[in-house]
Amino acid sequence: MTEPRKLAFARLMMGASIAALSLGSGSVAAQEAVAPATAADPEDAIVVTGIRASLRQAIDLKRETVGVLDSISAEDIGKFPDTNLAESLQRITGVSIDRNNGEGSTVTVRGFGPDFNLVLLNGRQMPASSLGGSSGAPASRSFDFANLASEGIAGVEVYKSGRATLATGGIGSVLNIKTARPLDRPGFKGSIGIKGLYDTSRFEGSKVAPEISGIISDTFADNRIGILISGSYQDRKASQAQFNAGWREGYLGNENNWGSLPVDANDWRGNFAQTQNRPGPNTVYQVTQNAGYDFTTFDRKRINGQLVLQVRPTDTLEATIDYTLSQNTIDARTNSIGVWFNHNNTSSSWTNGPAAGPNFYAEAFGAGEGKDLAITGAVAANRSINRSLGGNLKWDGPGGLRLVLDAHHSTAESKPTLPYGSGIAVGSAIFGVKSQKVDFTTPMPVISVSMYPGSEITAANIRPAGNAFRNAYMRDEINEVSLRGGYDFDASFIDSLDFGVTMTDNRVRSAFGVIQNDTWGGTLTAAQTPDSLYTQTDLPNDLAGMNGSNGTGIIPSYFKIDTTGLITLLDKQIGICSASQAPGTCLAKFTADRTVHERTWAPYLQSTHTFDLGGTKGHLRLGLRYEKTKVDSSALVPIPNRTVWTGGNETAIIYGANSAFATLKGQYENWLPAVDFDLAPFSNVKLRASYSHTITRPDYGSMQGGTTLDSPIRIGGSTGASGNPGLVPYKSKNIDLSAEWYYSRDSYISVGFFRKNVRNFISQTQVNTPAFGLTNAAAGPRAAEARAALGANATAAQIVAYIAARYPSSFDAATNGIIGQSTDPLVNFIITQPTNSNQQANLWGWEFALQHRLWDTGFGTILNYTVVKSDTKFDNTQRYTVSQFAVNGASDSANAVLYYDKNGLQGRIAYNWRAGFLSGYGFDPYYVESYGQFDVSASYEVRKGITVFAEGINITNADRRGHMRNDQTVFFAAPGYARYAAGVRYTF
Repeated sequence: MTEPRKLAFARLMMGASIAALSLGSGSVAAQEAVAPATAADPEDAIVVTGIRASLRQAIDLKRETVGVLDSISAEDIGKFPDTNLAESLQRITGVSIDRNNGEGSTVTVRGFGPDFNLVLLNGRQMPASSLGGSSGAPASRSFDFANLASEGIAGVEVYKSGRATLATGGIGSVLNIKTARPLDRPGFKGSIGIKGLYDTSRFEGSKVAPEISGIISDTFADNRIGILISGSYQDRKASQAQFNAGWREGYLGNENNWGSLPVDANDWRGNFAQTQNRPGPNTVYQVTQNAGYDFTTFDRKRINGQLVLQVRPTDTLEATIDYTLSQNTIDARTNSIGVWFNHNNTSSSWTNGPAAGPNFYAEAFGAGEGKDLAITGAVAANRSINRSLGGNLKWDGPGGLRLVLDAHHSTAESKPTLPYGSGIAVGSAIFGVKSQKVDFTTPMPVISVSMYPGSEITAANIRPAGNAFRNAYMRDEINEVSLRGGYDFDASFIDSLDFGVTMTDNRVRSAFGVIQNDTWGGTLTAAQTPDSLYTQTDLPNDLAGMNGSNGTGIIPSYFKIDTTGLITLLDKQIGICSASQAPGTCLAKFTADRTVHERTWAPYLQSTHTFDLGGTKGHLRLGLRYEKTKVDSSALVPIPNRTVWTGGNETAIIYGANSAFATLKGQYENWLPAVDFDLAPFSNVKLRASYSHTITRPDYGSMQGGTTLDSPIRIGGSTGASGNPGLVPYKSKNIDLSAEWYYSRDSYISVGFFRKNVRNFISQTQVNTPAFGLTNAAAGPRAAEARAALGANATAAQIVAYIAARYPSSFDAATNGIIGQSTDPLVNFIITQPTNSNQQANLWGWEFALQHRLWDTGFGTILNYTVVKSDTKFDNTQRYTVSQFAVNGASDSANAVLYYDKNGLQGRIAYNWRAGFLSGYGFDPYYVESYGQFDVSASYEVRKGITVFAEGINITNADRRGHMRNDQTVFFAAPGYARYAAGVRYTF
């Protein structure tokens, strides 16, 4: 290829385009791959652009690489195929995504979820932080792709098999995000885009939000100095309606106790109950504990930027300094309405077993019971900021010697942005429910209630109740230095010998605290609570989208709550934030503050070989990586000094001023071999085989030391947890086989097989033990005396008042509860600690891919299908007393893309599907049901450099649902909403 043609070729083919999203079964471009050159005069060259050029480049790279790798690249500078990296990655064979608020967030590869995939930025290990969850300190290693805008990204590589040169941590995959470099694009180049995003999910206010992005690069001094600046601002305004339900653990049909179904016409208390098709003695079933509708409105602002400086003083020396910033700020406001069940005077109907589910579950209440309809306002306002400063020095020495010195300092930090904490829930209630029912026979379960006269669902009857202010913080800092080298041989059985060593220092801090006022029986009266804090809103209208959203008898209204105004009122009147870090805030003091310090030393050696086997050319790559990691884990945890019983089954744990500090240590080492082999036995056919060992490190929560207790204490005791820094990583032995046939210049078909044998799974050991001398007043002699004196129908409030009057020293005025005494029985805690088990799992599957261009019509198609199987499975018919083990996330997936690219017009229709899968389990399983989504996009270059475009995400409003042991034990159901965008891009 002549030099002018090479430059033209490089400008036109900046990377794989939209159509290269699915890109086959997994052996696409590696850094060391080079497209084959052909000789032609510049004036005779046929310039190929757009999708066709991208597909051609993808095929060339796929054919020439050694090993198993998929990739996606930008169509042009500043133009990535999707507005979200995760949504682009889901088009790749074997890659599925998890969504948050309708947007791609994390990835699952070949059945392994987010914590099993390692994310790199330009080959560097990236920190990750989040504030997910509400019950403890953040612990996940998974990277949230929603933090990164796509406009500044040049490409993403997905390594599905291990290799010695790669950082470890991803059994599922290692994903390398590549950003643009100015010296890769000589001259003055750039792109500026303006877009408006229309989100149909928004309940109220403007549904349109702006996005603007730009990237500019230039080179100087005969292309030896380069600078690149990129930035983007994105504002998304959206809403999400969702049904949520909590379920009690699986029962057997022969049980008769609190929470279970009565075995005859009377429940365990002797009250009448009606049960249709009651589960048989050996049938497992679950009973709903609570159910509600959540309506969340959120505003997400994302800011990304990058600055890159490059200098190439000689042809053999290149220096790069880069700084990357991403900031993702989310302000979410949730309003909920729902019911809790006391499991008394129930009626229900059930499906057949062996794992039965409810057709409906209902409960009736007496006029004097004062049963509540729960109305909750919640706020979550958090910000995640990722920063990475790196330097890279490359030198091509004499005789084929190559050296690269790379270092970076990167941080990820997540914390709340409001003075209330990271997750706030302020409860209110209308007391006076006559009956309540949940119908599970429609895709969107229907909750209905009837109220006693005087307790109608209006703002005038609402009074505040309990509340919780959760405060979480997480920061991850990685400092890493690597020296990589290699030697290229001119003519030998050995093509190249690569070597290197990486030193990684990873420091993680995560903290958590909660202020919880268990005053669920009510605080201020309805008359003392301004009606203006609650705006009555049509519930079926905002829930619309799924069958059942407007079901007969559904709760007609919910309330948009001025949560911050309610907090101000309650703090002024009853001091709900008195235990906060500082006056004027509701930030909880950190009751758990933990650090994990990992130091890893990792040298490697790798060789590549080319040989002839019976006249057929083959390639072989051999590699070995050694890793040694030391772990220090420190935890500062609070010391509880008493319990307070506020009535019913609500017993809170009260902490004193003292905390205990503990440091534990651990270490592990691994030898990780990697072998890749390929052979071309026939023209345009390539066979590949790979074998490797890979690891995934334990999540931070499992490694953190210290013991924490869960509050409040429930019937039968409470729970707690402690970490274990002595855990060793999950380890997988991987086999990959594939066959590829390139039957035309722009088309191919491939079939791949993979198998992973994984061991060192983390399981939980449990110890039943008292803790810190805590006692339970609800089960003590004073409570027994009160029940004997007041009778069996005495309310919790009456029992507490009786004890307070006769034993005033045991009354806690701050909580209106009874303090546990030494004469009360000790609380039994089930303390859970993680440990490496001897359990193993085998996952295997097939990857099928077809990429076909329909001659010169401009049309083409890309199809792929991935089958993932596991030898582990959760048995829904076994009760929680039987220990089970299963791998989460294993499921089939598929993509179908039809594209058009001709005469400046490009278009795409894409369908992405994932089969249902086990998303997690404790006592009971959680399954996410099958989901498929249609996306479309189109663009037209109206004149040189100016392109108008439009795109639609989930245009058919696909819904999402999850269930437990039975299809009708629904734990969430969410209507789907379409997003549309249109804009203009100027490229120069």
